[in-house]
Amino acid sequence: MSRKSKNDKGKGSTPATVQLEQAGVPFETYEYEHSNDHMDDGYGVEAARKLGFDEHQVFKTLMADTGSERVVGVVPVSGHMDLKALAAAVGAKKAVMADPKVAMRESGYVVGGISPLGQKVHHKTVLDESAMQYDRILLSGGKRGFSIGIAPSDLLQVLGAVAAPIGTW
Repeated sequence: MSRKSKNDKGKGSTPATVQLEQAGVPFETYEYEHSNDHMDDGYGVEAARKLGFDEHQVFKTLMADTGSERVVGVVPVSGHMDLKALAAAVGAKKAVMADPKVAMRESGYVVGGISPLGQKVHHKTVLDESAMQYDRILLSGGKRGFSIGIAPSDLLQVLGAVAAPIGTW
């Protein structure tokens, strides 16, 4: 595992970090060796364990389709996304999980490395309100084995996102 500040350049540069740098938002990057050996728990749980963070403080990025648009939900890796709550948060009647191929194409990232930041197509984004209890949360930095630490309020501001109760445990 390595930890860098935003001023460190190198292999930690992704569209997500570029968006944060351009916005002047402070963040930290964390890298770890991704392994497919423990994927029963998921990419985010792997990140939490390898980086030594609580699973409630590490967030995963999921894309859903409301029928009229795709939206992004960001929820703790310790739980699941409530699709009805996500739909309500963006003013839609319903939402279903987006096809992973669509999520990869529109985000520009691979599954397990999708970040809400720096996506090819900007989507309405909803952050689970549980994030607001932390000074800093971790989320994907745009590739497997690469995470970003950021203040939840900064994430909301950069993305024009909202916080709502969209996570379930």
